[in-house]
Amino acid sequence: MAASFHAFVLAGTGSGCGKTTVTLGLLSLMKKRGLRVQPCKVGPDYLDTGWHTAVCGTASRNLDSFMLPTSTLNALFCEQMQHADIAVIEGVMGLYDGYGTDPDYCSTAAMAKQLGCPVILLVDGKAVSTSIAATVMGFQHFDPSLNIAGVIVNRVNSETHYQLLKVAIERYCSVPVLGYVPRMEGVALPERHLGLVTARESVINQQPWQDFAATLEQTLNIDALLALSASNNLPVGEWPALPAADAGAGLTLAIADDEAFNFYYPDNITLLARTGLNIVRFSPLHDTCLPDCQMIWLGGGYPELHAAALARNVTMLEQLRAAHQRGVAIYAECGGLMYLGSSLEDSNGERWLMADIIPGHSKMGKRLTRFGYCEAQATQQTLLATAGEVLRGHEFHYSDFTPEIPAVMNCRKVRDGKTLQAWSGGWQVGNTFASYLHVHFAQRPEMLNHWLTAARNAL
Repeated sequence: MAASFHAFVLAGTGSGCGKTTVTLGLLSLMKKRGLRVQPCKVGPDYLDTGWHTAVCGTASRNLDSFMLPTSTLNALFCEQMQHADIAVIEGVMGLYDGYGTDPDYCSTAAMAKQLGCPVILLVDGKAVSTSIAATVMGFQHFDPSLNIAGVIVNRVNSETHYQLLKVAIERYCSVPVLGYVPRMEGVALPERHLGLVTARESVINQQPWQDFAATLEQTLNIDALLALSASNNLPVGEWPALPAADAGAGLTLAIADDEAFNFYYPDNITLLARTGLNIVRFSPLHDTCLPDCQMIWLGGGYPELHAAALARNVTMLEQLRAAHQRGVAIYAECGGLMYLGSSLEDSNGERWLMADIIPGHSKMGKRLTRFGYCEAQATQQTLLATAGEVLRGHEFHYSDFTPEIPAVMNCRKVRDGKTLQAWSGGWQVGNTFASYLHVHFAQRPEMLNHWLTAARNAL
């Protein structure tokens, strides 16, 4: 029987080994071959998925096993594969790096086994010869149940060097080497304090990626890769109870979407659209008029880089305050929280007035204030959760928010069964809720019912 689809996980030996760059080249290459490509990223990262989307034109999906139960994640993956010929899944960190020391918890390896996808291991070929086989062998033996189906060698300077590496790996590890990635100018991704610059902020020049894809077509055995990734078996999944198909009928949600605010999981927007909501987008940076709406979502992003422009757009700040005062149900994540605060102090020490809806002040720091997965339990009714309900999400921010009102959530970071940190976060004022926590709605679709009910109650 012919394969109904292809899927593979591109994993690395660690962070910074070139996974994102090679993934983008493969996405461009597969698209050039006429395949319907579904890009994915293991974990909660917004930046890599933004570049995936920009290069191949299809919204990249996050596969996050901390926020999403196995059955739900599988259901989301299966739904996306109904419209795709191949899934190219970029791993997170090193192959076995997860949350804590358990290699089967939130790791790339665990995701590959959950989805039943083969792993293509990307290894660094710089300044090494036969020793590269020891690296590959270590990854093979660490979990013999994992299907490491092939190897790609990155940063290879010559065909002669590559043949030496290939022979060593195939002789000692009995795994096919699918080719190599040479050094190329013009395909490095720009970075800043939070990692990559967002694809939204950059004018995507497709030519270097098309050139890179053409090179990979010559240096990789793509036909072998497709043969290794052929499958007829999707993972078994089931959707949780979702809001009614007309739960959002008659309501309009305005989503902030510009250079300052653009961190959104496409799955979250899809789930909201399924309720019958009318979804419109607006720019806190450039627009002077807020759309007529009953709900507003201010996502994450980089408001600190655009603080002066946000502060100067006084008309938008006034319209947001007016919407808040009339009970529009406003939800803000991370960068959105900073925008709704009283003021924002940027990395140069300049303070800018913000919306002043959540009393408190944001200040940029030089190191991560909080990073990683955490749980947040509501201590009272909030826009997304009732008292006692627990949300799972992640925080990743250099800013710190000093509130002038009490928090409404108890947060904690638990790793390997031990509580590493505990803190208070999340603030509710009227019908507005803001926090640093990024969440995936599919983990608890009741969140959407809470938000929609709050919007209707304010009519």
